[in-house]
Amino acid sequence: MRPAIALALLMVFIVSFCSAQNATELKEQLAMEGIMALFRDDAEYTAASQPYNLRYIVEPLAIAYPTTAEQISSVVVAGVIQKLHVVARSGGHSYIANGLGGTNGSLVVDLSQMKNITVDAVTGNAIIGPGNRLGDVALALNNAGRGLPHGRCTYVGIGGHSGFGGWGFASRMWGMTLDNVLSATVVLANGSIVTASENLNEALYWAVRGSSASFGIVASIEFRTHAVPPTATAFEFTWQMDAPTASAAFIEFQSWALSGDIPPEFGGEIGFLKGQAYGQVEFAFLGNYFGPADSFNSTITPFFSKLPAPVTANVTQGTWIEALTAIAAGNMNTTTQPDSNDTFYAKSLMAPQAVPLTNASMTALVTYLAEVGFNSSDFWHVEVELYGGNQSAINQVKFNDTAFAHRDTLFTFQPYASSPNLLPPYPDSGFGFVDGMISTLTLNMPSDWEWGAYPNYIDDRLQDWQRRYYGSHYDRLRVLKSSVDPLDTFHFPTSIEELVSF
Repeated sequence: MRPAIALALLMVFIVSFCSAQNATELKEQLAMEGIMALFRDDAEYTAASQPYNLRYIVEPLAIAYPTTAEQISSVVVAGVIQKLHVVARSGGHSYIANGLGGTNGSLVVDLSQMKNITVDAVTGNAIIGPGNRLGDVALALNNAGRGLPHGRCTYVGIGGHSGFGGWGFASRMWGMTLDNVLSATVVLANGSIVTASENLNEALYWAVRGSSASFGIVASIEFRTHAVPPTATAFEFTWQMDAPTASAAFIEFQSWALSGDIPPEFGGEIGFLKGQAYGQVEFAFLGNYFGPADSFNSTITPFFSKLPAPVTANVTQGTWIEALTAIAAGNMNTTTQPDSNDTFYAKSLMAPQAVPLTNASMTALVTYLAEVGFNSSDFWHVEVELYGGNQSAINQVKFNDTAFAHRDTLFTFQPYASSPNLLPPYPDSGFGFVDGMISTLTLNMPSDWEWGAYPNYIDDRLQDWQRRYYGSHYDRLRVLKSSVDPLDTFHFPTSIEELVSF
């Protein structure tokens, strides 16, 4: 046998032996603490370790299911003893399987058993467990007459959503989900359980509102909630447009957003989907309006009057929860049906309000979608979410107040392409196709155009992700990471990197 082959086989044996030894010792430790966990030889392991994005195959060493902060602490300490990377999983919707560690051999802290929701009848503040999904949070808060700004994908977990951003149609009115975090109970890498708030562990409080999973496991979150508006509207309009008409329509939408005429009660997005013929796209305009029902039409008229008659029009007016339900992607009560999976690639681009998109950039993008997109077999769409406008609560938060580094955004683009049947394998051509959606924009903007990327639409192929996701906050995050997690226990492919000293 050749020496190189023998050495390789020896290394495989050593890794396998150490992994098995780690698993045995970890299983004993968790059993002593009375903590349920699944390991690779358990029948339920395969289903439990399946990522949301089936493009990934990740095998964690174990998946633990704590029910209290104290049990989370025990899991973390056990992981440190075994020299394992430890990761949190809230709803499990990470685009790149970060909730499973991103690579094999991690210890997953699955938070699905921590689903408490309590609302203080006096302050309206809510304590929410990180295992709750957005639909269930919305229903529970609504029962108390309260609401939060959050996304419309109901099966997304509140832990990751609030830890990295949390945009929804109420965000122009109430901010990002993380802007409503008053405090968090966090388990650190040394096993200590601390409170992070404006007055306690202030640096950690700053960090968990923008990059929480790199610094600890969040065991519970205290939110400022809001009285739900008395009426709410859900709307969705669609058109079939040729590329020039669709790009011009988007520029009209941008002009409206910059005009200062959009009230904070309005939240919306533009969608681009495959058209019915080459050279066409489907153009969608959808969202929620939380102002008086009788002012909805006058609110959208400055933009709507510039468009041809829509092909489809759906407007639902009613209560807050009825409007959320009408526009939701998934059941609001997530216990009635299992979560789904997809096989996809997605990117993001956060366009600054100070330098609006040019006609050339939008013409290039929409032409690309109408031509290259029409010929693609992928199931694709592009969301363009409205963040800005003069009255947006998102951009009124000071840049240094949270680790979320995007306080001057006008739009967030999310290009997203699934395999034709939503199952593996993902076609190699899909990566270049989605990359092209971003490059058609950036190559037609000034060379010094500073765009960002949204951390909840995480992309492990993104170059210079540190700057795109975190901007100038990244150095500050690295300093804190080195302080509170010196062994890099909370590690995944896009976790905050420690400072390296020589």
